[in-house]
Amino acid sequence: MITASNTQSRFFNIDLISVGIFILLVIIGWGNVVSATLSYDNEFKFDLNEIYIKQLLWIGLTVPIILGIFSLNSKVYERFASIFYGISLLSLAGLFVAGKTVAGQTCWYEFGGFSIQPSEFAKVATSLAIAKFVSDVQINLKNFNHQISVLVIIILPVILIFFQPDPGSMLVYSVLFLVLYREGLPAWYLWAGFFAIFLFYLTLVFDAIYVVGGLGVGLLYFVYLYFQQRRARINMPLVLMIFALLVGYVFSISFVFNNVFKPHHRDRFNILLGKEVDLKGTGYNTNQSEIAIGSGGWHGKGFLEGTQTRGDFVPEQHTDYIFTIVGEEWGFLGASLVILLFSGLILRIIYLSEKQKNNFNRIYGYCVAAIFFVHFLINVGMVLGVMPTIGIPLPFFSYGGSGLWSFTVLLFIFLKLDANKINDW
Repeated sequence: MITASNTQSRFFNIDLISVGIFILLVIIGWGNVVSATLSYDNEFKFDLNEIYIKQLLWIGLTVPIILGIFSLNSKVYERFASIFYGISLLSLAGLFVAGKTVAGQTCWYEFGGFSIQPSEFAKVATSLAIAKFVSDVQINLKNFNHQISVLVIIILPVILIFFQPDPGSMLVYSVLFLVLYREGLPAWYLWAGFFAIFLFYLTLVFDAIYVVGGLGVGLLYFVYLYFQQRRARINMPLVLMIFALLVGYVFSISFVFNNVFKPHHRDRFNILLGKEVDLKGTGYNTNQSEIAIGSGGWHGKGFLEGTQTRGDFVPEQHTDYIFTIVGEEWGFLGASLVILLFSGLILRIIYLSEKQKNNFNRIYGYCVAAIFFVHFLINVGMVLGVMPTIGIPLPFFSYGGSGLWSFTVLLFIFLKLDANKINDW
């Protein structure tokens, strides 16, 4: 039974450092939304048609969300993780029937002029499902069947998001494999993933035939070393099968890139790799974001004084490119502060995760840290021009209720679990 005193004690146990960083990030983030969307005459209006007022409304609604999270018994999130996951899958599938399509993407439900993006909340449900499955005492991630099961948990929402399509949200799920590695997944999966990324990069830079030629030279060198040392028997059929799989993977990259990727996706990768320079077309956003950040210097130009921001030179600046405002108006020092706040929050979550006595709490905490990390890394890397533009929000900064609420739910479920480490069910 939940009593007022129990709920109050759980709030007293909440990690104040994490809450403090959360509040700072939300306040700074809203300030940047204001800077990106305030009219050029700097006239502040309390009008729901204004983006910065809508964002303020979303921020205000995080308070009852947090209260709701803390009013529930902490065991609810573990016991009903599978139900939350199932609901998230249904919400993603329902988009193909009742979803709203914007710029070729069917990612939102629309209710009375407001939109909800279920893929944001699916990250929370998937994290809970992974934590529930892996924390089971009978689960061993060195077991192949268990590996397949947890892979299915991750892949199902990815497949549904793929057909929306929303490549940015899809990419987020890949970081959850780092959590599985922490929990006992064999290391070769991780190295195979890194090698696959490396081959992907090589195939985009060079022609696939040259990459395959390099793999062939590597195979011959491997066989040569084997016959030179003769230390163990070599399973040649297995080696040839792996080589064939690698060759197939390389040619599939080339085929998918040229025939499945949309032209603007190909252009973004080509610009990142230096194969194309299109400062007025596909490369315009990245070029303008680099100019905006670079113009801030050490101290920045000051709040509402950013010429690139006020002149609307950077498209989508209140969403995916909002970090450019930090760089322009607050300079290197302000951008460094924001980076330190995000790094501090992620490290704090990892620290608290390691202190958990409950495996479910620990695994979920690592999922939270991983999701925050990949969003932060890719978004900042994107605006700095070191990663391709894929449309991924910066937590607590980018405009939008779905993103703000999902990141809030993601964080405060973990803080609720941490605040009540002792089994209270």
